[in-house]
Amino acid sequence: MKRTVEIYDTTLRDGIQQFGISLTVRDKLTICSLLDDLGVAYIEGGWPGANPKEDEFFRRAPTELDLKAAELVAFGATRKAGIRVEDDPQVRKLLEAGTRTVCLVGKTWDYHVEHALRTSLDEAVAMISDTVAYLCEQGRHVFFDAEHFFDGYRSDPEFAVAALRGAYDAGASRLVLCDTNGGFLSDEIQRIVGAVTEQVPEGTFGCHFHNDAGMAVGNSLAAVQSGVFQVQGCINGYGERTGNADLCSVIPNLSLKMGIETIPADRMERLTTVSHHIADVVNLTLDPHLPYVGASAFTHKAGLHTSALARRPDAYEHMDPTCVGNATQVVVSELAGRSTVLAKARASGFDLTSDQAQAVVDRVKEREHAGYQYEAAGGSFELLARQVTGWSHDFFTLDSYRVLVENRGGEVTAEATVKVVVAGERIVSTREGDGPVAAMDGALRAALVDAHPAVDHIKLTDYRVRDLDSAEGTSARVRVLTEHTDVESTWGSVGVHTNIIDASWTAVVDGIVVGLLREQTRAKAT
Repeated sequence: MKRTVEIYDTTLRDGIQQFGISLTVRDKLTICSLLDDLGVAYIEGGWPGANPKEDEFFRRAPTELDLKAAELVAFGATRKAGIRVEDDPQVRKLLEAGTRTVCLVGKTWDYHVEHALRTSLDEAVAMISDTVAYLCEQGRHVFFDAEHFFDGYRSDPEFAVAALRGAYDAGASRLVLCDTNGGFLSDEIQRIVGAVTEQVPEGTFGCHFHNDAGMAVGNSLAAVQSGVFQVQGCINGYGERTGNADLCSVIPNLSLKMGIETIPADRMERLTTVSHHIADVVNLTLDPHLPYVGASAFTHKAGLHTSALARRPDAYEHMDPTCVGNATQVVVSELAGRSTVLAKARASGFDLTSDQAQAVVDRVKEREHAGYQYEAAGGSFELLARQVTGWSHDFFTLDSYRVLVENRGGEVTAEATVKVVVAGERIVSTREGDGPVAAMDGALRAALVDAHPAVDHIKLTDYRVRDLDSAEGTSARVRVLTEHTDVESTWGSVGVHTNIIDASWTAVVDGIVVGLLREQTRAKAT
């Protein structure tokens, strides 16, 4: 029977501790849906009670998430020293989060117990076992994160194992061994995991590695080889300091290299798209050199590699990039990216010739050089590809738009006026909004609704801005990414300009055009 390893994602808790990441509740819900679509087993949603945003997330999750593959987990700590577990407000918050599974962190390093908790080793074990037992009595499945376990085992193996036994005997179903400081190498990981699994033979073990020594992925694989059943980590390796184990490397290494089941096989090809989409949600540029999912992971320059790849695609690649949803790219070559463009066009319901696909590739390269990025802007990409065939939409043409922002006694409002021509008729529409983008979106949809009632179902659900030329100051280009949705699907759009309003207008228009196009396609099909 093929071996299985659970994938536990902690991007929304441990990952967002990375400098520069700050997510809204909407962002967290979006990432949850992406992770569920990828097929991970568990999604750690956050720490209930840590701040109002975390509490709002757990309140909204039951009604706004429809998880099919993953289970949502709430994270928290053991009771405090010297108090009853039922009197600990943080433990109550864990229960109020309403998740079936909770992940509980506790100290397993004697140094931390003595200097951080300032209590005895016996009390530290009691804090773990009391809290696990109480949560189990309340009907929760409990995972125990053994914080600083490897440092603790090196310092006092008897106490570190006693902490695990306390959690296991109290009912914990996972014992997760954490290298919280991220400084261990694989040979010692294998030695310690092997020794511990012999001392607590019935426990189901997991691992959680930080990347301070650059070993998080390698140590995760070593721990699996030594018997752990669950691997915790973050998409794109996000996390405090140098980050956590990158699940975008852990997953394919386990499944494609070691033959161990992780996520469903038919979802492995979604890995690159999910990686890039989450990078856009957290608003950080994805390192193009990331293994498997980076834009440069399977990119080759002209010369020896190019000629070899033309004859044998596997000549300079360790695997088929399409297995993880990436693609071979040959820079300065007519072969670069055409198959990907053809496949994406077919998926959108139209066909391209080989020459047209090459024209799309050339156009994408030109626009990406100007700052466009299409991984999370599938709607704009579809329009670009259709335009190469000579297609253009006839939903409306723009006459002009104007946006005003006004401070009225401390209350800031925006007003947009849009002038468009629809079926030969010039229409002027003005709307207010909390910001200029909302005002533009509202004004355009109001101008179109009589001729195109479907715009009532097209909603602007997300808006993100990235500075592309920070050194240029106020003359810098910005990239605007928007997300629109209708009754059946969600798509992204992109705009780039030195003027943030014009970049936003481009993205908003693309989003609405895609929505009208999809409604038109559905109407023709019926």
